[in-house]
Amino acid sequence: MFNLVTRVQAAANQALTSASIIAGIVILATFFQLYQNDVWNLSTTSITNIEPKSSIKYSFQYGSVNRKPKENAKITFDLKTDLSDLFNWNTKQVFVYLTAEYPGKSDGSLNKVTFWDKIIKSKDDAVLDLKGQRSKYSVWDVEKGFRERNATVRLEWNIQPHIGPLVFGETGDVASFNFPLPPSK
Repeated sequence: MFNLVTRVQAAANQALTSASIIAGIVILATFFQLYQNDVWNLSTTSITNIEPKSSIKYSFQYGSVNRKPKENAKITFDLKTDLSDLFNWNTKQVFVYLTAEYPGKSDGSLNKVTFWDKIIKSKDDAVLDLKGQRSKYSVWDVEKGFRERNATVRLEWNIQPHIGPLVFGETGDVASFNFPLPPSK
């Protein structure tokens, strides 16, 4: 009962239990602080001057299959936001991304695509004021084209903590635009 293996096992169990309790307290304190800052209702975001552009691509990299043309879309936009409330002592980094949601096929489903993203590593970099920012990604629809559909744009975020689960959310402001007709062949 009092051999070396038993004592090491007891010490390891005590250390693991203590570390688990401390990690649980850290996670609860982090969520309490995020709740106190009301990060799920951030209203400091403004998405304006959205200008969509459409093009026809024949490359497999842009969704083309068997060299058949595929409509691609990009946007330029202005974005002003303050995400400093998302940072606390447990935040490693915040991943922000601009998404557009638009109606899919006739079954009423919604499609969601990401046009732009950024990793913010410190609270000092959490205030964004972008003018004429181009989308990072060229997107295409699973159908042949976007057919002038209306898209709703919003800024979403993901907090990546040092300890605990990922926390997802979105800012309060949304904007919309219509996808343009593609240029004629």
